[in-house]
Amino acid sequence: MNRRHRQTLVVSLAALIMFVGTRVETNAQTRVSVGVTETIETHNPYGDSVSLLYGIWSEVTGPFCTYSYGKGDFEGRLAERWKVENPTTWIFSLSKNYKFNDGSPVTAEDVVHSIMTRVIKDPQSKQKASVAPSIVNAEAVDKFTVRVITDKPTAPLLSFLCDRLIVTSKAAFDKYGRAAADKEHMMGGGPYRLKELIPGQRLVIAKRPDHPAAKKNPRAPDEVVYRVMRETEQRVTALLNDEVQIAQFIPPHLRQRVEKSRNLKITPVDSVEIMFLAMQPKPPFDKKEVRQAVCHAINRDQIIATLLEGFASRLDGPLGPGQYGYDANLKPKLNYDPERAKKLLAQAGFPGGVDVELQTPVGRYTLDKQLTEAMIPMLNAAGFRARLLTPEWATLWASVQKGTIPFYYMGRGSVQDPSAALHQYFHTGETPRIGYSNPKLDELLDKEQQEFDPKKRRQYLSQAMSILTDDAPACFMWRHKLLWGLNNRVEYQPLPDARIYAIDMKVRR
Repeated sequence: MNRRHRQTLVVSLAALIMFVGTRVETNAQTRVSVGVTETIETHNPYGDSVSLLYGIWSEVTGPFCTYSYGKGDFEGRLAERWKVENPTTWIFSLSKNYKFNDGSPVTAEDVVHSIMTRVIKDPQSKQKASVAPSIVNAEAVDKFTVRVITDKPTAPLLSFLCDRLIVTSKAAFDKYGRAAADKEHMMGGGPYRLKELIPGQRLVIAKRPDHPAAKKNPRAPDEVVYRVMRETEQRVTALLNDEVQIAQFIPPHLRQRVEKSRNLKITPVDSVEIMFLAMQPKPPFDKKEVRQAVCHAINRDQIIATLLEGFASRLDGPLGPGQYGYDANLKPKLNYDPERAKKLLAQAGFPGGVDVELQTPVGRYTLDKQLTEAMIPMLNAAGFRARLLTPEWATLWASVQKGTIPFYYMGRGSVQDPSAALHQYFHTGETPRIGYSNPKLDELLDKEQQEFDPKKRRQYLSQAMSILTDDAPACFMWRHKLLWGLNNRVEYQPLPDARIYAIDMKVRR
């Protein structure tokens, strides 16, 4: 081979290598890892009531419907459209474009199976109070139409079903049984499929490129890894080291570490999660004066201004601006007043103070341990003898769901419309999380759910929230301005409800 031929061959090989390299780069799989704070403990999509998992499972199964913050209203997904046939009957028309992993269509039978068999009748379900508190039946009208029947008129039914109802395959359940259908044979109709789940550690989903939603956003990551990281330092360090590309809930005092990196950015979002102190009506919290004293003892403004550096907005009731039914003139307002708290404790029969134990998660919410640590001296200055307990989140959450924790700090997310949250925590018999009961409140909450006139419904909500604020089964604290850490390779706008939808991400290849 002469010199000229050798040069030609070298150039051709170089061009071929560049071409192959370009193709490899173009076709390279993209992965986004997300550092999250919530629990991931079960393969059963209905086996926990956790906001993070609602979002992840809906990516796998396909959301029934969803709330659009841009439109300020619910919009269709699997359920394309709906109508109220009569006050206790809703008709949902399903999209024919949703298909399970095996290519079979998602049908009305799957929706009925998911509501009746998995949510309502399954003893392992923890979602009946969240998804179907008033649903008595669901039936298939035809292959792509579902009729949902409630025991009473339920105006906010969409807030129970949208972004919550997980639709899994009836055929897989019947063929493999519950455990195998959830683990080895998860049949979803969403843009992602379940690839791996290691309880307490991580959950991995992989994109289905043929899905209509994936075709609309070809830059959505091919694989997303949700890694449980409750320690804030761990999430920030992982973000700085590119071990995760998205990190939830960066605390205000660490945001500058993220902002100093040219590869990272902080993206804030106003949360609709309401943070509160809950009190079971057991001694000493069976006395309203004690509960009100707790509310008067906490200096919310000082905590927001100092520890939270202004990245939160104070709550004077269950809701804040922008949430349905918010009333800026809600009365009473239990303002910071430690002297008033001492007088209330004396009226309740505790002139010398009373012992209380406040339990808090650690790392589940922004600065949860630090915030509750700041509350302890405030409670003590108001006449309590308070101490702080910090159990593991999984233990605390399981105990809260059973109703065995008398006094705790918690958040309730996804509160666009407050009906589901108010019923879940404060309506008699809905859940044991607080165990509070007030017949007058029950009557108002039942009326607001049955009222389809928005003006009248808001009036019922306002009256109900006034009772709650006065009776104080919970002290409403604040809504966080959540700070998310993002790698510049990832475009993503976090949502006010903190749910994470991989299909909305865009990755720079």
